[in-house]
Amino acid sequence: MNKMFPSGIAVNDRSYPFPKVTAVAICLDGCEPAYIDAAIAAGVMPTMKRIRDTGTMHLADCVIPSFTNPNNMSIATGRPPSVHGICGNFLLDPETGEEVMMNDPRFLRVPTIFKTYYDAGCRIAIVTAKDKLRALLGHGLKFDEGRAICFSTEKSDTTTIQDHGIDNASETLGIPVPSVYSAELSEYVFNAGVKLMKSFKPDIMYLTTTDYVQHKAAPGTKDANAFYAMFDRYLTELDALGAAIIITGDHGMKPKHKADGSPDVLYMQDLLDQKFGEGATRVILPITDPYVVHHGALGSFATAYLTPDIARADVIAYLAGMDGIELVLDREAAAKRFDLPPERIGDIVIISTENRVLGTSKDRHDLTALDVPLRSHGGLSEQKVPFILNRMVTDLPDAPVLRNFDAFYYVTRAAAVQAAE
Repeated sequence: MNKMFPSGIAVNDRSYPFPKVTAVAICLDGCEPAYIDAAIAAGVMPTMKRIRDTGTMHLADCVIPSFTNPNNMSIATGRPPSVHGICGNFLLDPETGEEVMMNDPRFLRVPTIFKTYYDAGCRIAIVTAKDKLRALLGHGLKFDEGRAICFSTEKSDTTTIQDHGIDNASETLGIPVPSVYSAELSEYVFNAGVKLMKSFKPDIMYLTTTDYVQHKAAPGTKDANAFYAMFDRYLTELDALGAAIIITGDHGMKPKHKADGSPDVLYMQDLLDQKFGEGATRVILPITDPYVVHHGALGSFATAYLTPDIARADVIAYLAGMDGIELVLDREAAAKRFDLPPERIGDIVIISTENRVLGTSKDRHDLTALDVPLRSHGGLSEQKVPFILNRMVTDLPDAPVLRNFDAFYYVTRAAAVQAAE
């Protein structure tokens, strides 16, 4: 790109190099490592197999709760939720007492890597499958200067130069808008990434997908292998264009159903109401977002707020002895262990075991659209994610030291090394 940048830049108390070749980070939503292993074994990911053999294939830990928003924003800032403030898809707003989506930039406490690189003169491209992340990821970018693009597949036919850096991205890139509940929603992200590499030539690019397929298809199944084969084709193109690429995930994915295929759910609000009385507790499910058809708002992490007359210790003791509960912590212990902002979580945090999920009240969950046995995420069992670079990196630590939000630190280093060779 023949650009002269300073040797490095400080982003949220960490120093990043300036890439002189494009640095691309790809977040595969719901990418349990077994998906990639099975697809390579099936022979449908030849480029990923080559990267495994000649690049770097590692595992990292994602942020807990293992949900989309906190992990994408950790990747985007290089820091845990205690620093950037986004600790779920959904929260009880402590200022208003209302349950709200945590997709408003007002909840973000630090600048993103994208804004910092942009302010230093870089070209930034961000494509996300669902629009819920777009405002957070693009916060602070100036789209009318010709150096930043940020849009979602979901609303790509409504983009403008002023708000997204590109007019009608779907028409401009020649990619029709797919259904939000489809594998094609993620394919659009990859396709757009390749086209933007060729036309826009970003210095930093972030591509983040949806886990629609992973919620429905187990590793090694026909639909899962087809998805990863499709991804491999676009990965081949990005790699051939000379980008330094890192592939990670926002969380893994596990089966959460009984032997008969029905969801294996603990309805926490019902249980707590029966034990402590209605109105004594309020359960919040941070997995909740506008896209619940494929998981019914059921995940493995919940928080609960208690009225002053209910002792935390009593609730913790009651839940900790329950089959299907892996961990119950009070607010302070949960914030310390998982690097969460304590004022944005409940009085207690509840995490279920690998094959169970947590709900609120049974009558609040519409599960009629679950047409296959439930797969979901949110807990400790979904914390391991891939950490893969198309360049050899020899100094990666093992998880839990290595985190998915180290992605840009390592890919920008790989890009800088590649440029110097």
